[in-house]
Amino acid sequence: MKILFLACLRANTGNSTTAERIRSHLEAAGHECELRDAAEVHSTLEVAKLICQGKFDAGLAIHMYKAGRFLLANRIPYGVIFGGTDINEDVKNEEKCRVMGAVLEDARFAVAFTSKMKEAAAKHWPQAISKIHIQPQGILTMPNVSFDFEAFLHNAEWHERKPSICLAIIGPMVDPVFTNEVKAKLRNIDGVHLIEEIPQADLQALIQRSFAVVNSSLSEGMSAAILEAMDLEVPVLARDIPGNAAIVCHKNTGLLFSNPQEFVKMAKRLMSEPNLKRKITNNAKNYIRTHHSWELERETYQNLVQICLTEGL
Repeated sequence: MKILFLACLRANTGNSTTAERIRSHLEAAGHECELRDAAEVHSTLEVAKLICQGKFDAGLAIHMYKAGRFLLANRIPYGVIFGGTDINEDVKNEEKCRVMGAVLEDARFAVAFTSKMKEAAAKHWPQAISKIHIQPQGILTMPNVSFDFEAFLHNAEWHERKPSICLAIIGPMVDPVFTNEVKAKLRNIDGVHLIEEIPQADLQALIQRSFAVVNSSLSEGMSAAILEAMDLEVPVLARDIPGNAAIVCHKNTGLLFSNPQEFVKMAKRLMSEPNLKRKITNNAKNYIRTHHSWELERETYQNLVQICLTEGL
């Protein structure tokens, strides 16, 4: 089967990593899967021409609004994967919610990373609950063994400051206005460093050498960075929001905070209580092995495509 796969593919982001992983699952089953950046698509007509020219048999999309809407009315069976912001944020917009409802109604199946995401979707579109499958993200970390940690620190000019504690904010500068605001604030703050994205294997190597990974998102579907840190046996400090709380059990597989004061309190506990750190990392590693199997994720997507997308073809 030839599958058109739409997703937001900004390099070295969680969305692109997830999309590449799912594509590998489908190609391993013998399907031809063409991954296209939804951010570069402008209309359903454009996708209709692409489907006709490429002779695609089926479609798949991550994020119901940003990608799924382009598969509407294109006469090929398709499935959608909830991205997180579609369920958490876009539903607050009446027009986007209407469009996503149409996407979900037309889809052969939908995938939610957590039961909470499925429940949230069911509140808006109860008629679609039977087609929503829960499949947590599968994790397979492969940190770059040749990554030069000391050279990375030198390039970031940390060697000049040598603070006892420092925070590295690593990732693509998605919002230029917000990025400039952050840069302006950091000019007078030592120990906090804003660094552009680096390859996934290098990032995992850096996580592996870090004391902890912090997630301060206000909205999450399922953070791959948190799961990777847990798999690499690095403690996680995460904001207490539904997406994070679904995978981080406070004081068991990680630490949750609701405000800066709680963050500082939890971080100090982590630094001063080695037994707590050991307990969290051990439990988190076991959690990943039990609930975020890469092999099970592969099997799920292969089965969904094979069974659901081929019906009626």
